[in-house]
Amino acid sequence: MLRHAKADWGQEADHERPLAERGRKDAPVAGRRLAGTGIPFDLALCSTAARTRETWKLAVQELPERPRTVYEERIYEASLGELIALLNEVPEEVDDLLVVGHNPGMHALADALAGEADGDLLARMNRSGYPTSAFAVLTFTGTWKSVEHGVGRLIAFWTPHD
Repeated sequence: MLRHAKADWGQEADHERPLAERGRKDAPVAGRRLAGTGIPFDLALCSTAARTRETWKLAVQELPERPRTVYEERIYEASLGELIALLNEVPEEVDDLLVVGHNPGMHALADALAGEADGDLLARMNRSGYPTSAFAVLTFTGTWKSVEHGVGRLIAFWTPHD
């Protein structure tokens, strides 16, 4: 679960806000760190907001292989329940999924799904507040239809401040 990079606060409507200069610098770094996880993403679900699309465009260039990408308008301003419902719709042939979205949704989703965590990752994630460009990696067994609170294990959490 990747939160979009730092966005500008201009005159645009919220959905159309572009990345700030810092965001354009942080997004490729987040992409390199995602590549470093070794996860071969099968699918990326990305919010339709300008800042998430731009984050993904910069981050995906750092991955060894570009996953199939679906721009999903339901991620924008989604509640925790709506995000879990969206995960429940992921096709079963998808093994590794990346969601590119917004706070508070990305933080809430990672926190809710993480029934367990390696070391102090969960405490560190919650202390950090899930800043822009941060991502969490969770694993779970079962089908996408079985994704619900507490089924995952938080195995990585990264922020640009790390």
